[in-house]
Amino acid sequence: MADTTEVATAAGSKDPSVGLRAVRSMRVLVERLEALQVQNARDQGWTWEQIAQLLGVTRQAVHKKYASGRGPLRRKD
Repeated sequence: MADTTEVATAAGSKDPSVGLRAVRSMRVLVERLEALQVQNARDQGWTWEQIAQLLGVTRQAVHKKYASGRGPLRRKD
């Protein structure tokens, strides 16, 4: 599913196969957007604490997800 309006509409479908597919698409989109914005914040010198506060999670959680070498922002050395 590519179109945002289509995905949002599909998420409310009474057909679970349509609705769940839409939910999965939204989850993927949210994860990508979060990773992008975390990288933007880190590039601008934000601390893990500042990022975590705005995401509503602990500093440890956001650091583990994005700085441990396993998350979407892992360094490719």
